[in-house]
Amino acid sequence: MKSSRQSRVDTIFVLIIFCVFAISMLMVLMLGASIYKNMTEISRDGYDERTAMSYFWTKIKNSDEAGMIYLHDYEGSPALCFAEVYGDTTYVTMIYKYGDSIYEMFTEVGYELEPEVGTPVLGVSDLEFSQLEGGLIRISAGGKSVMVSPRGDAPFPPATVREEGGD
Repeated sequence: MKSSRQSRVDTIFVLIIFCVFAISMLMVLMLGASIYKNMTEISRDGYDERTAMSYFWTKIKNSDEAGMIYLHDYEGSPALCFAEVYGDTTYVTMIYKYGDSIYEMFTEVGYELEPEVGTPVLGVSDLEFSQLEGGLIRISAGGKSVMVSPRGDAPFPPATVREEGGD
């Protein structure tokens, strides 16, 4: 009888140890998954910020001619514009925020389309352009900012909106 009682105590003790081990493993796995999720979000946010700044830096370096970079009010918020002349026609590439994304639109100067027509480039939570003293333009995206000093004054601010199909 003592042996049977000892056997039950040993079995209960082993089950208790197994349950403690299983609960400990589950808690470690849950903690690890939480840490992994947080690190992934931090990494993704940092990637978006770096990519946005790299995108602007590249666009500016490729388009920085005297008077060809300027800000323009597009749909009630500033858009960064890059003017380009092809033959006798001046075109503009506008970069603006629409929804939660950076959009880019290439069109003839003075001919504006609806913002959703543009091409989404990158998702961002915030994007701001501001004109500072001395012609500097501040670009802020994802908590990071860069200052741009375009060469000269912009000779090509989009004039009036041209109606489609009008004569």
